[in-house]
Amino acid sequence: MNHSDIIVVGAGIIGLAHARAAARRGLSVTILEADTVPRGASVRNFGHACITGQTGEFAELAAAGRHQWIEAAKEADFWAAPTGAFVVATSQAQMAILEQARAEKGAAAIDLLTPERLGAAVTGDPHARLRGAVGGAHLTADLRVDPRTAAPRLAQSLSSASAIDLRTGVRVGRAADGRVETSVGTFTADHVIVCTGHQLPALFPELAAEAELVECALSMTLAATPEHIRTDAAILTRTSLLRYDAFASMPAAEAVRDEVARSAPELIAVGANVMFGPRPDGTIIIGDSHEYGRSVDPFIPESTTDVLLTEAACVLDQPTGFAIRQRWQGVYASSPTRPLLVETVDERTTVATVATGIGMTIAFGLAERTLTALRPSLRPAA
Repeated sequence: MNHSDIIVVGAGIIGLAHARAAARRGLSVTILEADTVPRGASVRNFGHACITGQTGEFAELAAAGRHQWIEAAKEADFWAAPTGAFVVATSQAQMAILEQARAEKGAAAIDLLTPERLGAAVTGDPHARLRGAVGGAHLTADLRVDPRTAAPRLAQSLSSASAIDLRTGVRVGRAADGRVETSVGTFTADHVIVCTGHQLPALFPELAAEAELVECALSMTLAATPEHIRTDAAILTRTSLLRYDAFASMPAAEAVRDEVARSAPELIAVGANVMFGPRPDGTIIIGDSHEYGRSVDPFIPESTTDVLLTEAACVLDQPTGFAIRQRWQGVYASSPTRPLLVETVDERTTVATVATGIGMTIAFGLAERTLTALRPSLRPAA
């Protein structure tokens, strides 16, 4: 009664993408999730697929999954927009990073903008300029999704499919050799895919220890979108250029690191990636800081939020500040040695954890790759 072709442990966006990929191949799927609805990293983030900012393997996975995001949004009726993203540059050193990245990625991927074009694109006013901006770029391939609705609606949509059985409120105690022992009984499958993110140590402590897996905590804020901001695209800033590999690996990045360290050392101190994620309901997500630890402190100093909001107000030319609606802590898995932790634990168990902050970006591409690799050993249910 509890056997399926695939069991997916975890109903975050990584787990849901794997379940969807399996069902699309004609396989029966059971999803086991401890929470009643997605509450982890999948709903606590910017809702930004930063496709242009990736390099190497991550760039391939991000590109491979882009159209899957758009298809999944249509299937599950959640908001997804191929808006791209805007980068606001406030110095020539930052423009140099964008120019060097454009040389690597191509003009079709990174459209360099004058201050006038940037201001018009972000505000909708052809005469507007963002104060302090010397230029910027449009990252054309990037996507926006609403993180508050994407994973929950995808889970709901998948649970309505006859080949997918979503079980929530189910705690998994052990997974091995196609057998999953839970708080409500034992489930079996031809193959089990474990997608539990930063909670991986509970099931596979040795693997987590080998990968030096820790938690990364983020300080996030939701505010009313400033009236002059008219774009649905994400907006990235100088600190974003130091976090996404396609920019941080450029020769000019060192000058920007020095520039930020001199002019705003407080941003470095909190591990800032100041960026913005507009939502379709008229709110905007502002973040974020980064704190790492085996078990992160749930308490966020107000001084950290102040650092982020001060920088945000400067970038968006919002001298009166923001109308704050909510604050929360995001948490995701992080590994300094294995940012993509995909491991065959035994012949019938695979761990798939994105141990860096781009789970939304590569989820669908990773799922397709995982299922393609498993396909020879699986057959669709009769």
